[in-house]
Parts: sequence; structure tokens; C-alpha cells
Amino acid sequence: MADQGEPDPYETSSSSAKRRQDRTEREEEPPSALPGFLGTIDTIIARVEALVLAAGVLLMAANTIANVVSRFVFQYGLYFTGEVNRILIILITFAGLGYAARMGRHIRMSALFDVMNVPGRKGMMVFIACVTSIVMFALCYFSVGYIGQVQSSGRVLPALQIPVYWIYLWAPVGFAITGIQYALTAVKNLTSRDVYLSTSVLEGYEKDETEV
Repeated sequence: MADQGEPDPYETSSSSAKRRQDRTEREEEPPSALPGFLGTIDTIIARVEALVLAAGVLLMAANTIANVVSRFVFQYGLYFTGEVNRILIILITFAGLGYAARMGRHIRMSALFDVMNVPGRKGMMVFIACVTSIVMFALCYFSVGYIGQVQSSGRVLPALQIPVYWIYLWAPVGFAITGIQYALTAVKNLTSRDVYLSTSVLEGYEKDETEV
């Protein structure tokens, strides 16, 4: 009879898969590092970003497939496909900025960063996060001005006949959210012992970068 303290060698693959799935979900959705009500708001924003990205990609795929089917079955394509995909690409791009910053998944050029000790990496991470946050807020400011110029021009999309400036409204929102995320990353590194790529993702290259 097997010892009850030892793992069951006949454990089903479904239970193992379930544990792997739970671990993957914890890695993909790091908890908010903000306390109380701010943490709740941060979590809601994260879920809205994920929903917007998923919906945007699915809608783009459905729109493209529908255009291909219409072209081959009815011998003409959908006249609005190009403009809808243009809107969705802009939406996904700027919504993805904040999501990537939250997940610590922006591209890193870390040749100098990697050879430093922990205090050096922490100081550089604070500097990088602060500078990036300032740049994001500056881009948010300039994007608002650009949207105002487009609005004053009165341009509309030829097929959908909607004002062109509408499709750029997500740009300042995405820049602002990204700037907030990098500012919070700087605060997290100043108040924690470890080095963080975001408010909940530890610095490193392993699959288990997410804080547990």
C-alpha cells in the first residue's frame, strides 16, 4: 500500500492539466499591487483592456473572413472592410500599450542592465520607468492636440461616413494608461526590495516572473 504522504503515481492527467491551467492563469493575470479601492479600479482597467484587445482581434478576423467569403461567393467584397480593420488596428495598438506595460512585456534592451548588481538594476529600472512615464504623458498631450486638428478639418471616412477623429480617440487614453503604469512601476521599485518590470512582474527571464 502506498504511503499517504507520497504523491499518487496514478493521478489522472486531467487533474495535472487543471493545476497547470491554474498556474498559467496566475501568471497571465498578475494581481494589482495597489491597495484597497485603487487596487479594485486597477483590476477593472486591466480586465477592460484584456476584453478590448480580445474583442478587437476577433472582430478583425471575422471582418476579414466575411470579406473573403463575400468576394468569392457574391463576387464583390464588403466596401467597409478596410476602414473597419483600420479602426480596429488603431484600437488594438493603443489599448495594447497599457496592457503590455502592466504585464511587463515591452521589448527590453538589457545588455547593460543585466551586468549590474541588484541596486544598480533597481536604480536603472526606476529611471527607465520615470522617463518612459513622462514620454507617455507628453505623447498623450500631443495626441489630444492632433485629434483637435483632425476634428477641425471636418474629415470623414469615405465608406462609413464617420468623423476621422473618432478613430484616434483611444490614442490619448492608451498613452495616459501606459504613463500611469510606468509611474506605478517606479513607485513599486522604490518601495520594494526586488526589481520589478511592472507593479506585479518581477525582473527576470524565467517563465515564473510573476510575483506569487
